[in-house]
Amino acid sequence: MVEYTKPWLSLEQQVEQLASSGVDVVDRGRAAELLKAVGYYRLTGYLYPFRKSEQYRSDDNRTRTRVLSGYRPDTTLRHAKSIIDFDRQLRMLVMDGIERIEVAVRMRIGYVLGRTSAFAHTDPASFTETFTREGTNPATGEPTPSSHARWLQRVDERRAKSDERFVAHFREKYDDRMPVWALTEILELGQLSVLYRGLRQQDAEEIALAFGVPTKKLMVSWLASLNYVRNVAAHHARLFNRKLQHAPARPKVGLVPLLDHLRDEETAKDVFGTYNALAVIAYLLPSIEAKTQWHRQLAALLQTFPTSHVLSIRSMGVPPGWESLDLWRS
Repeated sequence: MVEYTKPWLSLEQQVEQLASSGVDVVDRGRAAELLKAVGYYRLTGYLYPFRKSEQYRSDDNRTRTRVLSGYRPDTTLRHAKSIIDFDRQLRMLVMDGIERIEVAVRMRIGYVLGRTSAFAHTDPASFTETFTREGTNPATGEPTPSSHARWLQRVDERRAKSDERFVAHFREKYDDRMPVWALTEILELGQLSVLYRGLRQQDAEEIALAFGVPTKKLMVSWLASLNYVRNVAAHHARLFNRKLQHAPARPKVGLVPLLDHLRDEETAKDVFGTYNALAVIAYLLPSIEAKTQWHRQLAALLQTFPTSHVLSIRSMGVPPGWESLDLWRS
């Protein structure tokens, strides 16, 4: 393992570092102000697409691309700032959309489970056998808790830490037992996603159909993907050209017509690009709020993408001719 030996740099030295790497900083004072606001590594993360690269032959005789340390000609600090500003607006809009979806999913899961029993979330009969079955430690052969048991433990921990007044009410009056329709109000999207995955097929399909999603499998994938995107946005990380670690499953052609275009291309950027999650949000929101304008707001923001000599909206996985798609026009 290599020891890290690079020295600390002052803001002025960081500006010089950028300039020596090929970035046209134009105004060193403004460059220092930008670095003070966002930090060197965040700034260079947004400048990464502007780095020089070269192709080479690998040991297995394949053509590969190596990213170099310098930047392409005509790269300016203005490029980074405009992308940072665009990405900030994108994260805010994504958080707004996912918040509405998360709250609606809370309600729907609590509503459907609660119809069976106020405490259906604790009853193994409410879930699939896979979700409630104990596992086995491969190293020791000892039994391990089921997914359901682990979920209940995490929820208990979250409830114990909650300072919501209604949680204290159940803690004081009902021995800390909360009905599922109240419990869902303190669950994060990730916890809702895990709970949904474990639901019996009939209940899961009822919930999915309420959002216009034709199958449980598709809904499971979409909730996991939106939870990932939510966490990226909530932690103020770069979102616009991120390769999604949990890309939403693309419906088979004809299953969800508004999203048929997601299957038009098969490049990594098209399959794992941020656009896929944005399309899913835009599809889900009308089932929650019929007159939503989120899709129009997102379309208006995409129109302002800071295109440059090396970067276009395609970096997000946005398909050509996206403006004419019914998803963004209806």
